[in-house]
Amino acid sequence: MKKSKSSARSVSRRSVLVGGTAAAGLLAAKSFPAPAIAQLNRPSFTHGIQSGDISADGGVIWARADRPSRLMVEVSTTGSFKNGHLLRGPAALEDSDFTAKMTLKDLPAGQDVFYRAQWQDLDNVNSSSEPMTGRLRTSPAAKRDISFVWSGDTAGQGWGINEDWGGMRGYKTMQDNNPDFFIHSGDTIYADNPIEAQKELPDGTLWKNLVTEEKSKVAETLDEFRGNYKYNLLDENVRNFNAQVPMLAQWDDHEVVNNWYPGEMLISDDRYKVKSASLLFARGAQAFHEYMPLRTNPYEPERVYRKISYGPSLDIFFLDLRSYRGPNGANNQPEPSAETAFLGAQQLRWLKREMLASNATWKVIASDMPLGLIVYDNWREKNTFENGANGDGPVLGREHDIAELLRFIKNARIDNTVWLTADVHYTAAHYYDPNKAQFQDFMPFWEFVSGPIHAGSFGPGELDNTFGPEVIFTKNPGGKPNLPPSEKLQFFGRVDINGESEEMTVTLKDIDDQDLYSVTLQPRRA
Repeated sequence: MKKSKSSARSVSRRSVLVGGTAAAGLLAAKSFPAPAIAQLNRPSFTHGIQSGDISADGGVIWARADRPSRLMVEVSTTGSFKNGHLLRGPAALEDSDFTAKMTLKDLPAGQDVFYRAQWQDLDNVNSSSEPMTGRLRTSPAAKRDISFVWSGDTAGQGWGINEDWGGMRGYKTMQDNNPDFFIHSGDTIYADNPIEAQKELPDGTLWKNLVTEEKSKVAETLDEFRGNYKYNLLDENVRNFNAQVPMLAQWDDHEVVNNWYPGEMLISDDRYKVKSASLLFARGAQAFHEYMPLRTNPYEPERVYRKISYGPSLDIFFLDLRSYRGPNGANNQPEPSAETAFLGAQQLRWLKREMLASNATWKVIASDMPLGLIVYDNWREKNTFENGANGDGPVLGREHDIAELLRFIKNARIDNTVWLTADVHYTAAHYYDPNKAQFQDFMPFWEFVSGPIHAGSFGPGELDNTFGPEVIFTKNPGGKPNLPPSEKLQFFGRVDINGESEEMTVTLKDIDDQDLYSVTLQPRRA
């Protein structure tokens, strides 16, 4: 597979925050050096800073420069940066679109870590940018209260940044919740949805978008894919959020093209000169990994599925239901085969192994698509399917992968699994009960759906009874398609885990921060 060219480096502060000899790659300076002379043409941050893929001892820092520059990051356990220490990071060059990612290591567990980043101009090493500051919270080593949010679907269906409306307001609301981190459940961009200067609202008024050249058409070139990420980062709410809340990102389809699968040819879509979805995937994957604060897998640089541990109470398993699937079609094969692949054999083996090895109380499965909601590929004729669900009845098609996983979880006695997802552009709480299912060889579980955070609102979807889902709660447009964000049917979810009891409370919320539905789940003890 094609390796991402995003500049990255793993940097340790071992012995720096705790004393001792400085590790390799660290600068001796404890703060940024003052310029010797006035700097008239300094490098700058073009799209803010962000962090992600946090662990007990570190995380990933991301930034983009306006020219060839070296990323320098000062870290401290206090916001004043007293006793802070400067880390020498990677160079941001043309081949990564001037983005750079630095992996911090050996930070203290369960600690607010403040970071102050600066660009050093590679043409003039005496010239440095103004600094930008951010914060991340490392995973705890012991049980404590945990709070995080999740959602999906950013800048979809032509609903872009309307500064008159306040921009992408959902990100401000999520930031006000002061979460430990944010799970972006996919559709982090809409590479196949151009942004026009204005769209007419149902009441006849106009929604006015910020526009850029790269977002004026569907993304086909690498630069156009990159431009989709840069567009979202024009929003002040998003930039402020990213600087304060680590993002744990996964992807779905719109990071490439709607409903895509490997090997698909876009024969009938006249918007595309590039007809190969696999070629678009390669370019889209490079841009995704350049612009998202993910750790790079050394064996598969394009890999999105992974596990993030957040202390003894929580493990999160991020799925990729897009990159390893078989073709969209009738999805009705009675036996598993290469065509019915959904997770794919390698990812499914990985997930079983990691879930079996997990000692965390709660195992959250972050899925880019819901399990029991039908999502059609051909929605007009409703005869081909994009999701695993394919209509009431026995296990067929892509449902074989899901059935195998659910059976494994039951037989291995893996307790306290909860599914979090987005994709369908409304919010819902589903309870999966084997007593109401066609396939019954599994333990009951909850699935929570929330989104969009800033896109068109749709729904509700049809449920498939194969795994026995029941709608406990939903809020949606009632069948009205593509309602704008100004209708306020924009949603996110919040999860709180009590540090003592380890009770998990899941709350579905809207962008006005109203609690729509909440349930507290008791952990099942072995």
